[in-house]
Amino acid sequence: MNAMHAAAAQFDAMVIGASAGGVMALQALLSSLPADLPMPVLVVLHLPRDRTSHLAELMDARCALPVREAEDKQPLLAGSVTIAPPDYHLLVETRDSLALSMDAPVLFSRPAIDPLFESAADVFGQRLLAILLTGASSDGSAGVAAVRAVGGTAWIQRPDDAASPLMPASALAYAGADAVLTLQAICSRLEAFHP
Repeated sequence: MNAMHAAAAQFDAMVIGASAGGVMALQALLSSLPADLPMPVLVVLHLPRDRTSHLAELMDARCALPVREAEDKQPLLAGSVTIAPPDYHLLVETRDSLALSMDAPVLFSRPAIDPLFESAADVFGQRLLAILLTGASSDGSAGVAAVRAVGGTAWIQRPDDAASPLMPASALAYAGADAVLTLQAICSRLEAFHP
């Protein structure tokens, strides 16, 4: 078992957050996931609240795993990617189910990254991998801190590699990271995440 296979085995779930510049980054990242990924992947990308999103369809065409928009009380399934819909926070309710929330926006965003990362940290603890990508707000900083506080692992895109460096830089300053990587380096690590 090589180091990345061993790394994949230590996680039960992956959460990903992105904002400005995030569509391109997510396309690259999700297309690098292996078809036999042994964990669920949950994604928040800041979206306009007042229009329909085609993000799941766009990503599904590029990803070896099925990609869908989240529904309330949806089962949490390994080997799938679930994306937060516009105007709802995506939350991990239990190890087996998700919830959607109309709670107030966080840092002007709904969906926001912090609620996903924090709820996933509560459920998965040290078995969680959180990845924070490009963005133009400080959303994600508290979420990364929550993940690291319970022994989970946080990878943050290098600010100088991000289309918009504010979000990764803010999280690094606030919470630190277990790895600070280029998008390509993150993708390379994920490509080796087989069971």
